[in-house]
Amino acid sequence: MKVTIKEWNSVATWQWDIPADDVCGICQMHFDGTCPTCKYPGDDCSLLSGKCGHSFHMHCIMKWIKQDAAKGQCPMCRQPFEWQDQANETDGPSDTPIPTIEADTEE
Repeated sequence: MKVTIKEWNSVATWQWDIPADDVCGICQMHFDGTCPTCKYPGDDCSLLSGKCGHSFHMHCIMKWIKQDAAKGQCPMCRQPFEWQDQANETDGPSDTPIPTIEADTEE
């Protein structure tokens, strides 16, 4: 008996490269779900990590950084928040500067 496959449909799943029980330090929601701003998980609700090692939903950290009281600091450890360059993490050093976030403060 021969079988001919006429069509093949594949399904893929993805997950963030973080511990399964890790949550956003701001909204306390799991990263495999969504932040309070989003309706669906995925690229629209991406994960951003700082050089300090703390991770947040993109919408949560952007909202946090825009607050005057945040002063551009990580909400978990209060170090100046700088993006972790994940694209070049395994490729070695890069000449591309990593953007820093500065809060709009009026003094």
